[in-house]
Amino acid sequence: MKWEGQRESENVEDVRGSSGGGGGIGGRHIGIGGIVVALLASWAFGINPLTVLGLLDGGGTGAPVQQAPGPAQSHPKDPSARFVSVVLADTEDVWGAYFQRSGQKYPAPHLVIFRGQYPTACGTGEAAMGPFYCPGDRKVYIDLGFYDTLRERLGAPGDFAQAYVIAHEVGHHLQNLMGTTEKLDQARGRVSQREANAMSVKLELQADCYAGVWSNLSQRSKGWLEQGDVEEALNAAAQIGDDTLQKRARGSVVPESFTHGSSAQRVRWFKRGAEAGDLKACDTFASASL
Repeated sequence: MKWEGQRESENVEDVRGSSGGGGGIGGRHIGIGGIVVALLASWAFGINPLTVLGLLDGGGTGAPVQQAPGPAQSHPKDPSARFVSVVLADTEDVWGAYFQRSGQKYPAPHLVIFRGQYPTACGTGEAAMGPFYCPGDRKVYIDLGFYDTLRERLGAPGDFAQAYVIAHEVGHHLQNLMGTTEKLDQARGRVSQREANAMSVKLELQADCYAGVWSNLSQRSKGWLEQGDVEEALNAAAQIGDDTLQKRARGSVVPESFTHGSSAQRVRWFKRGAEAGDLKACDTFASASL
């Protein structure tokens, strides 16, 4: 992926030099066992793993922890931070142009690079959760150490696999803007846990599809992808399917507990978006088969 020398986003907040504090989700302390379970349920690219941790603790995420973050560095210099800044900038370009074609303005999300813990509108973010999007403040949060996990523990190396992480979270931002997230949250309160899980799967697969659309439109605009890049993203999608994660964790699979979709489903919907280059191809909620 030829990302060096590309525009970097102005919407990156590097808060790695500030003190995280807090110690828990919504003010409650969650043990490492709870975090590991949450990782297996929503580790890779969930809309909000804070809700999973809240369920493990017997309730919602609670009120956000009020903390005084340190000053943010808007232009991080290290390569990993610059990379995510470039990817975010390209999502801004792609979705800005996409919205403009329909006479709308795209309100881009901010991306917060943190280390350890950091307060969000959804509660205290933990590095162990992996990257996530918080609808409450319209921000994507990531501890860049997750990329080490992606490469070394999940078997998904490569810069475009890392770009897919950002594109998926920005996909959740699109869902938030379009009202999909709110409608789903309201519907989940009226159905069983199994049905709620199925809804979550559709939401996640749609975000995968949106990431695929971004890859198509980005390549058309910049031509910056190299041989093997798309395969890196497809491999990442496969490695973080619910079935693969569950097999790795306990050697068995419980489909009704899926919240993100199987490896095959995640690959299928990313490819569908990448081939179509159009958000209209990503209606997982109307699809008879995922």
